Amino acid sequence: MYAVIFKGTVRNFDADYAEMATRLHVRATTEFGCTGFSSCTEGDEEISISYWPSEEHIKVWKQDGEHLQAQENGRSRWYKSYIVEVVKIEREYSYS
Repeated sequence: MYAVIFKGTVRNFDADYAEMATRLHVRATTEFGCTGFSSCTEGDEEISISYWPSEEHIKVWKQDGEHLQAQENGRSRWYKSYIVEVVKIEREYSYS
C-alpha cells in the first residue's frame, strides 16, 4: 500500500476548483484504484492524503489527461506552492 501526501499553500479556491476536485476524487476512486482519500485545510494550508495499492496505480493516475489539467490549474491558479510525497506504508495500526 502507498500513500500520496499533498501539502499546499492555497492561492485562491474558486468554483472551478470545487468542481474539479469533486470530479477527480470520484474518478480516482472508481477508475484508477485509489482506495481512500482525506483532506483538510487550515487557514491557507491544505493537506490531502490518498491511498493506492501500488506505485503503478499512482503513475497511471498522475498521467491522466484531466488530472494533468488539474495540475496545471493548481500551479497557475489555485496554489502558491505545493509539495507531493509518495510513501510506502510498512505497517498499519488501528483502534476502534
